[in-house]
Amino acid sequence: MFRFLLVRIASAIPVLFVLSVVTFAIIQAPPGDYSDYIRSQMINQGGASFEEADAQAQAYKIANGLDKPMVVQYVNWITGIVTRGDFGHSLFYNKPVSEVVGERLPRTLALALVCHILASIIGITFGILAATRQYTWVDSLLSGISFLGMTVPRFLMALIIVYIMVFHFNVTEINSFHSAKYGGAPWSWDKFVDLLKHVWPVIAIATFGGLAYNMRVMRGNLLDTLNAQYVETARAKGLSERAVIMRHAVPNALHPLVMYQGVVLPYMLTGEIETAIIFALPTVGPAIVGSMWVGDVYVTATFMLVLSATLIVGNIIADMLLALLDPRVRLGGGAHA
Repeated sequence: MFRFLLVRIASAIPVLFVLSVVTFAIIQAPPGDYSDYIRSQMINQGGASFEEADAQAQAYKIANGLDKPMVVQYVNWITGIVTRGDFGHSLFYNKPVSEVVGERLPRTLALALVCHILASIIGITFGILAATRQYTWVDSLLSGISFLGMTVPRFLMALIIVYIMVFHFNVTEINSFHSAKYGGAPWSWDKFVDLLKHVWPVIAIATFGGLAYNMRVMRGNLLDTLNAQYVETARAKGLSERAVIMRHAVPNALHPLVMYQGVVLPYMLTGEIETAIIFALPTVGPAIVGSMWVGDVYVTATFMLVLSATLIVGNIIADMLLALLDPRVRLGGGAHA
């Protein structure tokens, strides 16, 4: 098993390197950088002349290495990560990128993990119910829910919820994790309840999309498994239908779903990010949008690199779980190409 894990990690390193190159190139592709943001701020807010703003912006660009070719900037950035664990300095936040990521990423991962657990439990349960009651009203209802979860954009659901909360329930504090009175207060049950009041839309929206995917995968796998010969043999032996389903069919139907979890976790992350952008929560989503807007390239590149690494880690975890369930995976070298 340890050798299998090493092989998966070794194969992931070049993939992560290629992703870092592509990500950095795409971020740098649009014209302009942070010095252009400084120029516009000086003109619009500071009342500086165009000549003064251009001179200050050019001096800032040279001082921070923004005048160097993109290849040089990338080499400096990736070398700092590999040799010193330094992700660069955020020009907009005026602090190390690692601090910006350290502040926002744990919140995003925590929300995404909660959504992932809820989506897996509810989605698998709904999939079992739909498969065992095929073509009944239960199957139709759950399939309809799954269809909505897979087709309705998450940002649209977030906008609808924001509209209802603001214009129908007069909610004013939607862009933070806590109400003002709990901002600096120590953790308590009341503060936890207040946290749930602020983050429930993000959890609900991301979970809704995730459970839809899990349900469809589980329903299809279980329907195929229920038609297998060993399931018919179990029924012929006199086992109850519940025992046939839960002891024989469901465990085997879970194998493809375990592989699918490597994709679902990043899906939960993107769902949280999209929703957090609409609600302006202090997580990864608004930081990515803000850094792209002002040209803070190192913040954007680091966040995208971390999210890419999350996708790779999710696939490795899925491979490990599948290897534990099926020894043929270990012998074959992995579940993913």
